[in-house]
Amino acid sequence: MAVPVEHAPTAATAQGVDIFRTEHLRKAFKTPDGAELLVLDDVNMHLSEGEILVLLGRSGSGKSTLLRMLAGLVSSSGGVALHRGQPINGPVPGLAMVFQSFALLPWLTVLQNVELGLEALKVPAAERRARAIAAIDLIGLDGFESAYPRELSGGMRQRVGFARALVINPDVLLMDEPFSALDVLTAETMRTDLLDLWTERKIPTRGILLVSHNIEEAVLMADRIIILGSNPGRIVNEMRIGLPHPRNRESQEFRDLVEDIYGVMTARPTGRDAVRKQAPGIGLRLPSLSVNALAGLLEELDALEKSNANTRISLPDLAEDMHFSVDDLFPLIEGVELLGFAQVEDGDIMLLPAGRIFVDGSLQERKQLFARHLTERVPLVARIRAVLDERFNHRAPDSRFLTELEDHLSEDEARRVLDTAIDWGRYAELYAYDDNAEVFSLDNPEAEE
Repeated sequence: MAVPVEHAPTAATAQGVDIFRTEHLRKAFKTPDGAELLVLDDVNMHLSEGEILVLLGRSGSGKSTLLRMLAGLVSSSGGVALHRGQPINGPVPGLAMVFQSFALLPWLTVLQNVELGLEALKVPAAERRARAIAAIDLIGLDGFESAYPRELSGGMRQRVGFARALVINPDVLLMDEPFSALDVLTAETMRTDLLDLWTERKIPTRGILLVSHNIEEAVLMADRIIILGSNPGRIVNEMRIGLPHPRNRESQEFRDLVEDIYGVMTARPTGRDAVRKQAPGIGLRLPSLSVNALAGLLEELDALEKSNANTRISLPDLAEDMHFSVDDLFPLIEGVELLGFAQVEDGDIMLLPAGRIFVDGSLQERKQLFARHLTERVPLVARIRAVLDERFNHRAPDSRFLTELEDHLSEDEARRVLDTAIDWGRYAELYAYDDNAEVFSLDNPEAEE
């Protein structure tokens, strides 16, 4: 293991060359029917020497795709991606990656798993062993060199993943949500330990790029945060975090930054994005949520509103109260906003009158209100009901609507959106659906002869 080094700028950086830089980068994948699914669009970003940069965004924002493009594992569809001023045309040398899944080989010991990268680099056996042991000691697993992955906890297995990445003395460390599969306490310990290694210059790495959907994690670790929007992924904001390490989660400065980011990530789009995000009729993307989950959020908002005597509920407080991550909370917020039951403004959420009526209503009153808001606000549901009303037998195959959805969405996304419309419409008693026959109707299919 290399001796500690300073994260000092190199000559290349002094001349303005970053570790990574992208200009108007885009990525599109081909769907089975030959259409183009745009995942990333017009991404302009850089990673400088001596900084931790966090890519923050919800699932589907293209964070992981961007990380793999920078690593040279995925090719671009347009624009420029540079590593130290040179075009990225294949796997980038001098970097290591840590993933959410531990990806350890179960038949190898801890020591053997850590040695793998060095073996691929043709490092002599004696040096390989010495460096692997040093890396294992560095990340706090000394004594477990001969253990197998099955003998280790999740946190210990992820430490092996970090040791395997650090043993090659990487110039840059790329991390794809490395703490999200860990329990809360283990994840917190791992973040703190990595920050200690970084700030105390115990690793030679000159830059860290972390993908996350955890806002507090981003503020805790980052020197700079890039926030990505979704469908397709575009940079919507960039924030420099000026707080010194170690950072106090309870400080007002920390909480203010978290609030600001929630505000940015829930803000209504403006300019060209506002045009792009306008509801595309039947192709409106519906979040995959049960009605029970939506009702649960409305009830929680009602309870918090009454207990706090405040109609505005802070999103960070709501996330903490419900133990939700961004990917848990934001689809729920999307759902209640879409249906007109709540509204988000400046990082706060508040019940609207319809939301209060829903919470206070009986089951039948809830169904009737839900049905009215569905048909008024969700074009796909209104279309399904209108087609059923118009047909003499009041039946229609789901393929009738999937075909139309696929004019706007990928095949998988069209199926997912239709499934949500099925669940919501069933609850509202707007229509029935026979899953075996894949047919919508206005009657209960089982009741037909």
